Amino acid sequence: MAKVNDEYPGNISDEKLKEIATQQYQKSETKNYDFPTEIIELPSKGKLYAKDSELSKGTIEMKYMSAKEEDILTNQSYIKNGIVLDKLFKSLIVSNINYNDLLVCDKNAIMIAARILGYGKNYDCKVINPETGDEVKTTIDLTELKEKEVDWSLIKEGVNEFDLQLPMSKKQVKLKIITQNDQNKIDAETKGLKKVKKDAAATTLLKHIIIELDGDSDKSKIRRFVDNELLAIEAREIRKFLRKITPDIDLNIEVPDEETGDTFRSQLNIGVDFFWPDAEI
Repeated sequence: MAKVNDEYPGNISDEKLKEIATQQYQKSETKNYDFPTEIIELPSKGKLYAKDSELSKGTIEMKYMSAKEEDILTNQSYIKNGIVLDKLFKSLIVSNINYNDLLVCDKNAIMIAARILGYGKNYDCKVINPETGDEVKTTIDLTELKEKEVDWSLIKEGVNEFDLQLPMSKKQVKLKIITQNDQNKIDAETKGLKKVKKDAAATTLLKHIIIELDGDSDKSKIRRFVDNELLAIEAREIRKFLRKITPDIDLNIEVPDEETGDTFRSQLNIGVDFFWPDAEI
């Protein structure tokens, strides 16, 4: 047997070699960190990821925020380019995942977890009372936020594909819930369109959501269909269907109105102070 290195035992049985390999694998799976971590549950429960993906476990491990992450949050280049949160999340995620495979709908859970692990569960914010139009100050316990209800019967485990027949044209489309990789492409495309004074965010998103048209996955045909044939009522139907099957964190909150004593329902608006509560950036 050829010599690999000075420590490699040249004369060894297959059984012993298997035993050593198993021990080394188990050792590599045992994680010893110099910082505290928490296991975070993903709204998708991992059901939409390929079964061989680490993300199919439905959880990821994240570390508590440190001064290093505060440096990321104040990096003006990251802020200017709109990538500061992705840089932050990548730094906090300990699990061995491909970040670009992450479903965008799971990122809200990561964002909430990052805030809790950095600055605690209480978030002081301002919301608008929809009945009076008044601005109301409130404190939200982020650990109390619930997951959105979805129709799990429409989700096939390990497959991020959904069939829908459009109501007017009767065309059959296959849809997907976008990943971070898709979002990167969408952002680049919309940025390029803005340079030529064209705002097409809605149709650009649809071009990435629709992955098949009547069984045909040709991207150019899908793009022509979205640009020239897709009716507004059908685009609305696609968005409605996606809301029904997309797991996420429900950011609707019940807020007490100190003046009236009543509560009202509002959308949690996440501002810059969400990750920097004590200073302006």
